[in-house]
Amino acid sequence: MIRASLRSIAVASLQPVIAVALATALTGCLFQDKVEAFTGPTMGSTYTIKYVRSGDVPAKEVLHGEVEAILADLDKQLSTYRSDSDVERFNALPGGACEPMPQAVRELVAAGDQLSADSDGAFDLTLEPLLNLWGFGPQGRSERVPSEEEIAEARALTGHRHLRIEGDQLCKSVALQLDFNSIAAGYAVDRVIDRLKELGVRSYLVEITGELKAEGRKPDGSPWRVAIEAPRDDQRVAQKIIELDGMGVSTSGDYRNYFELEGRRYSHTLNPLSGRPIEHHLAAVTVIDRSTLRADGLSTALMVLGPEQGLALAERNAIAAFFVVREGQGFATTSTKAFDELFGAGVEQ
Repeated sequence: MIRASLRSIAVASLQPVIAVALATALTGCLFQDKVEAFTGPTMGSTYTIKYVRSGDVPAKEVLHGEVEAILADLDKQLSTYRSDSDVERFNALPGGACEPMPQAVRELVAAGDQLSADSDGAFDLTLEPLLNLWGFGPQGRSERVPSEEEIAEARALTGHRHLRIEGDQLCKSVALQLDFNSIAAGYAVDRVIDRLKELGVRSYLVEITGELKAEGRKPDGSPWRVAIEAPRDDQRVAQKIIELDGMGVSTSGDYRNYFELEGRRYSHTLNPLSGRPIEHHLAAVTVIDRSTLRADGLSTALMVLGPEQGLALAERNAIAAFFVVREGQGFATTSTKAFDELFGAGVEQ
């Protein structure tokens, strides 16, 4: 991925994310059910699980073990930061090769294909050569502006048109490389939730490296509440607070992962069509969707498209999105009709 993310917290933020969970664990014996939580490291960051523990839900240790197993499995399949992962095995193959890939890899490639088509190419899972070239990928080593020739050479090795799925095999027509960072966390959230539901959990807030989803009510009847954070790199400030029930949230932004050279700012968010960092004034965009994977991917696509094209695409496709745009020394916000229907217009602080 190529974007800033969300993080679940109890009032204080835990990592570079746009959305923060405001729910805290209930204590005492006012309710038979209670909120429990556990956390841990994953994907170079952390995860946090909050859920309502009722009589038929397994012990916390059981749930913790189930979540850890899912995340370890996905890391082994999807990580571009370990040479023994399935995706890195595929990335090392030459053009014209096919290789059996686990279901998770194939599902994410199929989801990426759909997101690419839905966004007119603004979303692309094959940008690793460009990310490395600009210093933002796993093999990125320097902060410099590459030449037009280098960019053209890297772009020739990108594009979903070079990928195809044949049964359990993934094939590529050129020596492209996949990078799932733009949707892996959202996918992991959905996978973890599916397992928690199988184990009887009905009310939860699941956050993984900033992407999150919440459903149900806490024992006192209150909803899970999340704050969309203002796009500032000096401090964390809640800009709008929303209540979630069965919806996933993802925020992409360009204000924490970038480099500056000769007075110019270069964002880690790359435009697949140019092979260069985005240059518009969109600072951050938050997307709400029942699929956390889709919210994750759409927030990246809208961030690439920018304030005008991104808003137009979101309105055209009834995407619930909240945009924060730089205006001089401050910010202006706008939201789509679908977002306002869910949460109302305006900004709460």
